Amino acid sequence: MKHIKRALKIHRIFMAQEFKRMMEYKGDFVVGIIGFLLVQLSNLMFLWIVFTQIPNLAGWSIYEVVFIYGLSLIPKGIDHFFFDNLWSIGFFIVRKGDFDKYLTRPINTLFHVLVEKIQIDALGELVMGIALVCVSAPGIEAEWSAFRIIAMIFMIPFVTLIFTGVKTITSSVAFWTKRSGNITFLFYTFSDFARYPATVYNRFVQNVITYIIPFALTSYYPALYIIKGENPLFNLGMPVVAAVVLMGIGIFVWHKGIRAYESAGS
Repeated sequence: MKHIKRALKIHRIFMAQEFKRMMEYKGDFVVGIIGFLLVQLSNLMFLWIVFTQIPNLAGWSIYEVVFIYGLSLIPKGIDHFFFDNLWSIGFFIVRKGDFDKYLTRPINTLFHVLVEKIQIDALGELVMGIALVCVSAPGIEAEWSAFRIIAMIFMIPFVTLIFTGVKTITSSVAFWTKRSGNITFLFYTFSDFARYPATVYNRFVQNVITYIIPFALTSYYPALYIIKGENPLFNLGMPVVAAVVLMGIGIFVWHKGIRAYESAGS
């Protein structure tokens, strides 16, 4: 219990310091938010153009596609906001030997890395996702119920951990290779597939984004239950299983990597 209280206290200190630091560069924050919004608006414009030519996309209406799109941004935004420091591990912290500082402090190294920084510009991603879900929901022909809404909210922490798990695993590779940011980026690009229904892709891609790099579990499959009420055991259960498995693997690989870590000059 003492260790948990100490970890939470350190977490609050890190968060307060990082928030203060981010607010000192308000210009970067505003530019980051605007840049993200412009990218997402261009993607939504593309969807609008597509739906002016066809009545539906693989059987999905524009409201349903926008709902899935928005749902994909929420966990990605939460992961981006809280746990984006993992990118630093893969790109330069290990390579420069700066990981030593995490080994000298009396808290879990992975926890320390995760809570050391926050990315305020991720709020744009999160707000956009929530807005798209709220705007598109009334246009969806679904049997809305309290259980489905609760299920959607309940799933968010788990599907967020799918993003975090993938980043933890790939960033941990840096303990052996010194640099793994490009590997993380390669895997993370698959998250773009989560913005659209998995059925618009061929069978190979569907299997990859469901069972290998399971970003489709962060949005499409939960939406399949929320919108159509289909197969709750798989559509709600598999994201939970994937989150637990990926984070479990990530923690295991992380600690194995620490044993292989060599600081700069060694």
